Amino acid sequence: MMRAEPVRTGDPSGLRASHADRDRVVELLTIAAGDGRLTPAELDERVEAALTARTLGELAVLTADLPEEAGPAPAKEVVRIEQHGAAATRSGGWTVPRRMEIESAWGDVTLDFSDAVIPYDTLRIDVDMRAGALRLITRPGVVVDADSLAIDYGQTKVRPAGRSAVPAVLRVEIHGRLSFGRLEVRPRRRWLGRRAAGAGPRGADV
Repeated sequence: MMRAEPVRTGDPSGLRASHADRDRVVELLTIAAGDGRLTPAELDERVEAALTARTLGELAVLTADLPEEAGPAPAKEVVRIEQHGAAATRSGGWTVPRRMEIESAWGDVTLDFSDAVIPYDTLRIDVDMRAGALRLITRPGVVVDADSLAIDYGQTKVRPAGRSAVPAVLRVEIHGRLSFGRLEVRPRRRWLGRRAAGAGPRGADV
């Protein structure tokens, strides 16, 4: 007895989307937002649509106005920040490396992932800080693990980025030691829909 072959329409847009298909679109949207091609509001709207898309056609609509290969050159493997008595900030569309080394005394270091380009799924941060604050500003899909960070006479304040249904696009693992300082992890206000009008500049990048 012959087995009936499945009927193919020749149009892939009607095929059901898989989890991997949705993840690829979310990654492309995230990179496009880091390049400045999408506003934060557009990114939120399209990511939500991607996560609920049922077919490949519904996913294709979300990236139809974006280049197939959005994003800058590959990120560096290791980036080192060394400063004493000053402040260091990474913000805007900076490219997240695979690993960071931070050596700081009497100053703050801020890593803002709100608009960052994320080519890797994991970022390891090795910290040697004294008398300063390490601030991580996250967005949905950025998860921070500070279990391996030793804190001497310091504070830890971690706020979730919300939107638990968003798949993780970056896991930040913090290692090392923080003495007489504090670790702050919080989402940027605009991701919570409470961005204040007329906010001041973010500060100089390093």
